[in-house]
Amino acid sequence: MMNSSGFKFDNTYANLPEIMATKLSPVAVKKPELVILNHDLAKSLGLDFSKHSDQENAEIFSGNKLIDGSLPLAQAYCGHQFGHFVMLGDGRAILLGEHIDPKQQRWDIQLKGSGKTPYSRGGDGRAALGPMLREYIISEAIHFLNIPTTRSLAVVKTGEDVLRETKLKGAVLTRIASSHLRVGTFQYVAAKQDIAALKTLVDYAIERHDPELIQAQNKAIALFKSVMKRQIKLIVNWMRVSFIHGVMNTDNMSISGESIDYGPCAFMDHYDTKTVFSSIDHYGRYAYGSQPIIGQWNLARFAESLFPLLDQDEKKAEGIANDLIKEYEELFADEFHIMMKNKLGMISDEDQDKQMMSDLFKLMHKNQADYTNTFRYLINGKFPQEKLLNDPDFIIWEAEWKKRLSKNQKSEDGYQLMMKHNPVFIPRNHKVEEALSAADEGDMSKFLSLCEMVKQPYTEDVSLEEYTKPAPATDRIYKTYCGT
Repeated sequence: MMNSSGFKFDNTYANLPEIMATKLSPVAVKKPELVILNHDLAKSLGLDFSKHSDQENAEIFSGNKLIDGSLPLAQAYCGHQFGHFVMLGDGRAILLGEHIDPKQQRWDIQLKGSGKTPYSRGGDGRAALGPMLREYIISEAIHFLNIPTTRSLAVVKTGEDVLRETKLKGAVLTRIASSHLRVGTFQYVAAKQDIAALKTLVDYAIERHDPELIQAQNKAIALFKSVMKRQIKLIVNWMRVSFIHGVMNTDNMSISGESIDYGPCAFMDHYDTKTVFSSIDHYGRYAYGSQPIIGQWNLARFAESLFPLLDQDEKKAEGIANDLIKEYEELFADEFHIMMKNKLGMISDEDQDKQMMSDLFKLMHKNQADYTNTFRYLINGKFPQEKLLNDPDFIIWEAEWKKRLSKNQKSEDGYQLMMKHNPVFIPRNHKVEEALSAADEGDMSKFLSLCEMVKQPYTEDVSLEEYTKPAPATDRIYKTYCGT
């Protein structure tokens, strides 16, 4: 045990009913080696690893040495995976405990790739270096894009191979989250038909994420509404920056409203709502444009898990759930409209706004326009791709849009709004792959450069212009993999 780094654990999840977790330690690895440590994140958490050697830090973040105060456990949960209900749980992750930072905020400290658990379902419990570095860079990018997300504290190589399609280098990721409570957590307890445990879980989720709801008349309804609002904001933000999660199973929907579990995720270059990058999403269930409806579907499953607490009468409970779910479409449409107004610099409300947005998307799709660079062009006239700009219909649209901006009290206010909501830089898929390939060969320079780039996504920087270019035409057939 060691704790010279500043961890302050207060492990409340371990006090929940026994069915919710299994207490066990990470499985030791052969030869841990520190790959990357997020010192900025550590500092914000009130942690300092500078007094440790790289080897000491590797021992900590591999799970070989437990931190004093930790209480390691694997969480149980279920999930609808591509629409099919499955009993799951942390099959390759261990929650070390809950750290209290200097601002008295609570953070889960989790090791991902930490070995077999009772929930591994025949898996090896390990993770490969590439997917763990992918989660590191994408989760950090999402954070700096001002979108709620889990974050990555460290990646350690294990000195062991993991067998997927081929032999890959093993690794462990340290993940930070405001909690790992998922829709699937509630589904698990509901499937066990343990109403007392379900009530306890609702109380716990409210205490942790929505303390203002403690006195609510019906806590389950209040919690559902709060989670729904967070999920809507989250998915709208994904759409804002062209992010595709890739595997929106119910076990990957966090109660906190944070993006979680970065497996086959990617960013869309050329605008097409049917864009899918995941190698396992054969039917486009989790395509870019399908994310809103899947969010609603997942929330419907959340509502179902709460039936016993909505009303003692199952029919009445179902009616309450249906009424709650019906609110989603209007709430989402409103939030999406506000987001698009921000992206287009529209401060006031005008009748033509929705049509103008729709027309722009049609033109972007018709011309295979780059999503990020289209909005960048509207701000500063920079656009590496010319096809859209030469479309007569777009020329007309742009003229009308400029007229529309003149209806703002100050036209410059519209541009300021756009600069806050339209990133200049995203982690382009081909750049991510370049960095991961080099890292696998022991060269971390491209990965570290990418880490620096994602920290200021809204700031123009001519030295980083290479990061604004879409993938070459030869790279457009792009696939991502979940890593399990």
